[in-house]
Amino acid sequence: MGAVTSTSATTSGAASGATSEAAPRLSLQCEAIAADTTTIRSLDWDRSRFDIEFGLRNGTTYNAFLVRGEQTALIDTSHLKFADTWLPLLEEQVDPLAIDCLIVSHTEPDHSGLIGHLIDRNPEILIVGSKVAIQFLENQVHRPFRSRAVKSGDELDLGTNPESGVQHRFSFLSAPNLHWPDTIFSYDHGTGILYTCDAFGLHYCSEDVFDVDPGAIAPDFRFYYDCLMGPNARSVLQALKRMEGLPEITTIAVGHGPLLRHHLSLWVDDYRDWSTGRSSGEVYAAVCYVSQYGFCDRLSQAIARGIGKAGAQVQLVDLRATDAQELSALVGEASAVVVPTWPAGADAELQASIGTLLAALKPKQWVACYDAFGGNDEPIDTVAAKLRSLGQKPAFDPLRVRQVPQAEDYQRCEEAGTDLGQLLTKAKTIAAMKALDGDLDKALGRLSGGLYVVTAQQTTDDGGSLSSAMVASWVSQASFEPPGITVAVAKDRAIESLMQVGDRFVLNILREDNHQQLLRHFLKRFPPGADRFAGVAIVEGAAAGGPVLGDALAFLGCRVAQRMEGPDHWIIYAEVEEGNVADTEATTAVHHRKVGNHY
Repeated sequence: MGAVTSTSATTSGAASGATSEAAPRLSLQCEAIAADTTTIRSLDWDRSRFDIEFGLRNGTTYNAFLVRGEQTALIDTSHLKFADTWLPLLEEQVDPLAIDCLIVSHTEPDHSGLIGHLIDRNPEILIVGSKVAIQFLENQVHRPFRSRAVKSGDELDLGTNPESGVQHRFSFLSAPNLHWPDTIFSYDHGTGILYTCDAFGLHYCSEDVFDVDPGAIAPDFRFYYDCLMGPNARSVLQALKRMEGLPEITTIAVGHGPLLRHHLSLWVDDYRDWSTGRSSGEVYAAVCYVSQYGFCDRLSQAIARGIGKAGAQVQLVDLRATDAQELSALVGEASAVVVPTWPAGADAELQASIGTLLAALKPKQWVACYDAFGGNDEPIDTVAAKLRSLGQKPAFDPLRVRQVPQAEDYQRCEEAGTDLGQLLTKAKTIAAMKALDGDLDKALGRLSGGLYVVTAQQTTDDGGSLSSAMVASWVSQASFEPPGITVAVAKDRAIESLMQVGDRFVLNILREDNHQQLLRHFLKRFPPGADRFAGVAIVEGAAAGGPVLGDALAFLGCRVAQRMEGPDHWIIYAEVEEGNVADTEATTAVHHRKVGNHY
């Protein structure tokens, strides 16, 4: 079956809340992917941010699947913005009344946004999902529905398709925290397809149904892992262990991006390697959240991502869905614990979890709290005071969210997480510096470089902006045609999030006779969310990627073309698009080190 394209600027704009002048490009694709199995892919070409806290470079897709045995199953739905086009396309494939069951991989709205519409068309449909997913759906769809809760080891047999002769028998694997607490994987023994929803996915919009070009999608695959899966690396490893018990997997049918088939071992090995690296140490931070309460999920993910950027281990812990024994162990064994403001009128079950959390805290742990912004929060000062009364050390000042969180709020959360991560890895960092051979350390220190300030600024969908800056000396010209440079950016730098493939930034070249003031300013430690450019002269509109410093010798406007990962730095290769020199007679400031184990 060929691609089915459906676009309507007016309908799409209304569905997404956009005006007709700024309607996003939305299309649909319907393809057979295996025996009796069809995918309906919702292509969201222009989506530029996901969950606000991290940007998208190549849009995204929302993938659903139809499997026809003797009975028919639908796996997941789509985003509400596709209601006017996705439902008619589904009806072209199958009468909704003929769909026997809907398998809900998890209940995040981008995958479950049309479940209510489907129940309206087929009130007798059986909804199959984890116990937590069923509970979440009851609060989402506000309609009665038939349900069956499943867990690892449970099966669903659709019977044998009379035309193909293939029996479609599903086995379920519990995969909590990937990346919601209600996630399940579904394996079809008839086709060898494993349906994983968010896990192994990526935000990448193209008409390629499968992973035909691994080089093109690899950066987005890694970026997605770092943002959503990395903070749950321990859960990833548990899911991989459960996957090993399955027969041969022919395809991983993901909820976002192309389906993984042609390079399956590459993607699975990447998840295993990255997650093993993130889970190797005993020191970790437990970032707690209350699922489906306010903006708790998203804010906790931003904090967790910041902790991970500093090379520290992190585990997201859902206070609503984690059982008491596991909650006590995860909190009690953590070196740092971050907690949200919880509902002032918490139900008995949640109140019991909060009691377990507080009882599990240990005196020497770092602790911090953040506003969930749920509309009925326990005041953050009350929560902070309760933590102080238990004798814990504050990891960072309470993160107050006074409005619906904007991009800058998520950036502040991420930066606070990075500060905490650096606290947790301080001893490891010092030990690594001392471990370097003395002669090698001195020899490596003889490598010199210029002095630069990298700046970046991006406008967000909500009309705000994200900006950051850092001092750099590991900079080199890397190509003539097109002109290009490389910049080494430590993984825990705040600016790293603004230097993904396709992003623009500015390299400000400092001058030898007038650089000390700028150097002191940008080397100081900024609190989370602080304006790096307060009190600094900048030239407005001089470059597309970010602020140009008024006292810089020269600037280069650059666009990130590639990223190569090192142990503790990203090597950014960028093409130079523009530039200018303020004083052709002046020289570049130079940085001379004596040792090579730090800047």
